[in-house]
Amino acid sequence: MSYCASRFRTIRRQTHEVLIGRVGVGGANPVRIQSMTTSDTQDVAATVRQCIALAEVGCEIVRITAPNVAAAQCLKPIRAQFSAAGFSHIPLVADIHFLPSAAMEAVEHVEKIRVNPGNYADKKKFAVLEYSDADYERELQRLHDSFSPLVKRAKTLGRAIRIGTNHGSLSDRIMNRYGDTPLGMVESALEFLRIAESHGFKQTILSMKASNPKVMIQAYRLLVQRMAREGMHYPLHLGVTEAGDGEDGRIKGAIGIGTLLYDGLGDTIRVSLTEDSVYEIPVAQAIAAKAHALWQIPNRKSQIPNSDSIDPYHFLRRETNLLHLGARVTIGPEHPPAVLVRLPSVAALPAANQSFRSARLADTPVEGVIVPIISTAELGALRDLPGAFTVLELAANLSTTDLAESALPSGTVLLREFAAAEPDTLAAFIRLVREKNLKLALNCPPSTVTALGETLHEWGDERLIFTLSATPEDCSHALGGYRRLAEALRTIGFRAPIWIRNTVATAVTTRTDFLSRLIDAAVLTGGLLGDGVGDLVSIETEADPLRSLKLAYNVLQGAGARTTKTEFVACPSCGRTLFDLQTTTQRIRAKTGHLKGVKLAIMGCIVNGPGEMADADFGYVGGAPGKINLYVGKQCVQYNIPQAEADDRLIALLKEHGRWFEPPAE
Repeated sequence: MSYCASRFRTIRRQTHEVLIGRVGVGGANPVRIQSMTTSDTQDVAATVRQCIALAEVGCEIVRITAPNVAAAQCLKPIRAQFSAAGFSHIPLVADIHFLPSAAMEAVEHVEKIRVNPGNYADKKKFAVLEYSDADYERELQRLHDSFSPLVKRAKTLGRAIRIGTNHGSLSDRIMNRYGDTPLGMVESALEFLRIAESHGFKQTILSMKASNPKVMIQAYRLLVQRMAREGMHYPLHLGVTEAGDGEDGRIKGAIGIGTLLYDGLGDTIRVSLTEDSVYEIPVAQAIAAKAHALWQIPNRKSQIPNSDSIDPYHFLRRETNLLHLGARVTIGPEHPPAVLVRLPSVAALPAANQSFRSARLADTPVEGVIVPIISTAELGALRDLPGAFTVLELAANLSTTDLAESALPSGTVLLREFAAAEPDTLAAFIRLVREKNLKLALNCPPSTVTALGETLHEWGDERLIFTLSATPEDCSHALGGYRRLAEALRTIGFRAPIWIRNTVATAVTTRTDFLSRLIDAAVLTGGLLGDGVGDLVSIETEADPLRSLKLAYNVLQGAGARTTKTEFVACPSCGRTLFDLQTTTQRIRAKTGHLKGVKLAIMGCIVNGPGEMADADFGYVGGAPGKINLYVGKQCVQYNIPQAEADDRLIALLKEHGRWFEPPAE
């Protein structure tokens, strides 16, 4: 059973409606936007101010941490004052982790309770235990006894519950049976969902959050598949947790949330940024707007299947031919995706050549340059770019005869659009690239690949690359178009590489600003790379070549496809945070951001810290007010360091483990 109605078109998953106060989630409702306060919950005035600030910028659901009973008791005056300020229609959510007693207090005052099944009535010790079936059943009965009172009270009061699984806070019981996997995340949630269902409680929303978008996407897909088997249709809350700040945080959030929304999954979203919460709202609104635009496209009735051969629950990179492009770039299954930038014309080459020589681009080089060619006269003006191969984007009027006498460097790629009625033209171009030791990139929709199959088989795929510059008519988005392209190539037995081109024609255009372009690039490129598809990447919606280059590398890093700088896992602030996360993250980034290949977690407290940063190399975690704990992997190695000393101690730890080098000179 598939997790979605189609991987090629956005067809919204049907769910039943869950009411959070007066706000409906799922059903026919739009994607609801939510965020979280960062103040100490017991500072009632500050928390109310933050609730109002969020509401005023369009937040539809506001979450507040309630780590203990005292904080949960403060939700009563917060709810009263927020309502008195004119926001009685906006529901409040209590974020609960370890204490059922805090949940039982909070449910009296707010419209929704979020519980984390990994630590609600559980403690994570990273303990290795063997559970017999009888032991496991006793654990489940203990959970039933702990969670049932909240479910019954929520049912009586008309409250909603979110069962919010976090990848990094799976219980030891789940970890020992299912491992640190998407399946473990799903099973953790289903244990609690079945308890709720045993009491006839249906006002439940589920989430599967992780700091790694690939893990998060797989977990949501698997959850939906498992629920569908059991006839469950609960709404989903989407989010990438600990995504970080700035461009990187927005990219990670867009990859995870956007890819699932394009699959038709998701009913409420939060973009978690290590910034003031109000800055999360416009990002979430922009992502949701693209999903809403796709939902408005009529469902075309065509003969294409609803799914493809890609396993959506396990990552496996698509097998492709090895291709050498120019002197320095090789693409193939063992190589990271290559990055190209597009120039507006041949005349732009000299200035581009100068800017691409910057030492700052050593770790993020321009590997390929796309140059539009509209006449043979322009071929004589081409200039070699050191270290970069050239893609000549040929106008439709240029033939192989026009190119036959041109002295093109070995490894040059010819990019041309082909139609189904051009088998002879295609054969002529393949013959040309063989004779001149070139490569050919075919820009054509999947249906054309199928139509040209006989010619393609005759000549083979060893010098070919396939790409799209527009969304095929029978797909509602370019992500679906590229999935179909990969399937068309598989069907004819081709292993040619696929080039992901982000163009205006492949974008879900709802706005024209940089954030909109970033989201389009993150969803298309990140979603495909998460499927294991993609060997070259270009972001051509960004006119400035250097800006395009930076964005491409950031998307690749966010998708886990290529590491060119330090990877930061940084949680958003909340009332549990024990230090100023924003300034601390910016300060540590400034000192360590040059450490290519190092994954560093900056976590505000120990609730999600040790677990969510489990795959980080090093961790900087709030242990107490003004005190920092330092981790190597899952192991805390230094406790309660004064924060004034913590940065230097972190750098010393990096040096001790051989992961430090001095930043390059400007």
